[in-house]
Amino acid sequence: MTDATLPDRPDESGRPQDDGLDLRASDADREQVAERLRDALAEGRLDMEEFGERLEETYKARTYRELLPVTRDLPGAGTPAPAPTPVNLIKGPLPEGAVDWSTRIGGSAGGSAWGVGILSGFERKGRWTAPSRFDCVAVMGGGELDLREANFESREIVINCVAIMGGVNVIVPPGVEVVVRGIGIMGGFDHSESGVPGDPGAPRVVITGFAFWGGVGVERKLPKAERQRLREERRRERLDRREERRELLGRHGDRHRGLHDDHLDRHRERIEEHLDRLEERRERRHRGRYGE
Repeated sequence: MTDATLPDRPDESGRPQDDGLDLRASDADREQVAERLRDALAEGRLDMEEFGERLEETYKARTYRELLPVTRDLPGAGTPAPAPTPVNLIKGPLPEGAVDWSTRIGGSAGGSAWGVGILSGFERKGRWTAPSRFDCVAVMGGGELDLREANFESREIVINCVAIMGGVNVIVPPGVEVVVRGIGIMGGFDHSESGVPGDPGAPRVVITGFAFWGGVGVERKLPKAERQRLREERRRERLDRREERRELLGRHGDRHRGLHDDHLDRHRERIEEHLDRLEERRERRHRGRYGE
């Protein structure tokens, strides 16, 4: 994805463009807006009441248009989510956090190419190879396909889902293109991530099938290792800022201000821990739903 493909980028006049603002926002978009709100809280631009209200609006937002007002009056406002780091096509070390998709595409799947959940559930996650075609059926049951750490047998894979009074959830990492072509009768397929351009060289996931009194959902999430890396990076940055602040305030003798800023840092840490626990509980509910 490049800056040119983001519908919510402002033009040179500083006004956001109207085209594409009604596209659905991803979890990564909402998380990056939340991070800007935490920074604004630490800098004293927002008080706790404003921070709480805006954070709630952020996690309720479904489109870019709903995210834009949350940070409109903050420095650097105008874009809910910066573009993900592109794949480096030049030989050499990749930027931290970037994905070398060439190492994850190709080779034989080896495992099963189907999943069945009839009054029960199935799940594929972790290090596995997604076949060129994966067929799954959920009848009064459920299934989850987690592609965040998966390898891909080919550049394009097809996931064919049949959900009858049940559901299938597909989780893809940032950078992967998703195309949804399923048909729903008194049920539905989630198109929220369909049409988002993929990174150069990234795989393409085509989701097809049929849903009757059931549904097929699509989510875009960071891999757990990347979430942990970003969390640790933020923690180190906070510690560095805290140490620099103490040294500066120690020279000027403003101990009260230093204690106040330390308190804000600790509060931010508690908020992040709370959000992490919410995410872990959500994933546990998913595992329970799909029979783990």
